[in-house]
Amino acid sequence: MNNLGIWKILFLGFQHVLAMYAGAVVVPLIVGSSLGMNQQDLAYLISIDLFTCGIASLLQVAGGRFLGVKLPIILGCTFTAVPPMITIGKLEGLPAIYGSIIASGIIVMIVSQIFSKIVKWFPPVVIGSVVTTIGVSLIPVAMNNVAGGQGSQSFGKIENLGLAALTLAIVILLNRFFKGYIRSISVLIAIIIGTAVAWGLGIVDFTSVSKEKWFQLVEPFHFGLPQFHLSSILTMTLVAIVSMIESLGVFMALADLCEKKLSDNDVKKGFLAEGLAYVIGGMFNSFPYTSFS
Repeated sequence: MNNLGIWKILFLGFQHVLAMYAGAVVVPLIVGSSLGMNQQDLAYLISIDLFTCGIASLLQVAGGRFLGVKLPIILGCTFTAVPPMITIGKLEGLPAIYGSIIASGIIVMIVSQIFSKIVKWFPPVVIGSVVTTIGVSLIPVAMNNVAGGQGSQSFGKIENLGLAALTLAIVILLNRFFKGYIRSISVLIAIIIGTAVAWGLGIVDFTSVSKEKWFQLVEPFHFGLPQFHLSSILTMTLVAIVSMIESLGVFMALADLCEKKLSDNDVKKGFLAEGLAYVIGGMFNSFPYTSFS
């Protein structure tokens, strides 16, 4: 990868960001809207989510000596946490959400010392099953996006299906007739062309984006200091354990693809990074983060 040069690496990274962007934005939109946030607070929630996604991903990929599994992973908010966060927010308020996220992150960091020991009990057939399950579980998400996004007024309309077919066709053709770097960024090229066509059809509107500020400072505890309630912490801890199991599958799948031998210590450092990402998410009034599949 180092032989590709900085610009090629940047474009590949941009492709990763675009691929995870929808998932990263949907969570704050669902949670914020369910809790009655106004447009300004929703915009800030999306911004801080993307900001902390970047920090969390850096911790996992290049965390240092004691943190990070050192595999090409992007961390984003786990969808498993959405219903519990909405429930906690409605019953106990926003500060309770962030208190439970911070506490569960600390618990993940503690549990990681033990949880990493189970890697040796996962033979190749289990790894293969996990990879297959991850792929199958993403099909409903993809189909909802193809139709225009769940809840969209144009859900299932022919222009959405046509744009999705065009984008998919571009990816397939680039992979069929090109090699090397062009094939690697086929998704990025398809997204750019698909967006340009959508803009020409009047489906994409940048008016609201042009009115926003270019820069805005982020701040910890923007929505208030965290509050710690036992029931909320237990609920979010269960979410965290589910996320750890999912992340373990991602670790094993990527280690196999990257031809890296995954040790107990690698897994422990990966879970430590994920737990710290929870804590940072709670401090910045964002979300719990997990390895995106």
